[in-house]
Amino acid sequence: MKYKRLTKEQFEALHLEFANFLASQSIDKNEWDEIKTNKPEVTDQELDVFSDLIWEGVLTNAQFLEHFSKNHIFLFHCQNDFIQSMVLKSLVPEVDFLTSGGLQWLSDNLFTDTVEIHVGKKDYDKERNDAIFDLITQGTILSDGQLYLQINTILQA
Repeated sequence: MKYKRLTKEQFEALHLEFANFLASQSIDKNEWDEIKTNKPEVTDQELDVFSDLIWEGVLTNAQFLEHFSKNHIFLFHCQNDFIQSMVLKSLVPEVDFLTSGGLQWLSDNLFTDTVEIHVGKKDYDKERNDAIFDLITQGTILSDGQLYLQINTILQA
């Protein structure tokens, strides 16, 4: 297995896709029920292969990632050969970016001396999808990139 097995909830949400995956291997419901009962190792293999296929698609299409903590916001733009990052840091310890008040504070204070902004670019040190998967396992989430693009536009102006 290259990534990690999907959770039970994720499999439930992808029930139709999993059924189509099994059907593409000529495994119908009856045969799948038999495999689950009599061949747990084959069940595990099928679940793992399907999980990797889903992860591969998600990671290949990933463009933006975000990670919020109390005083930091990490924003990533995933390119083909490198990743661009923006780190926003509040120098006011009471500010909490995990709240709407903290985000409003950021909006009001973005270009003051109470917010540090660090911009960077790094080549992937491994395959792109593996690097993105590592970031996700460390707590980043997929994003539409709206915040990254807004701040990047302001910085470029």
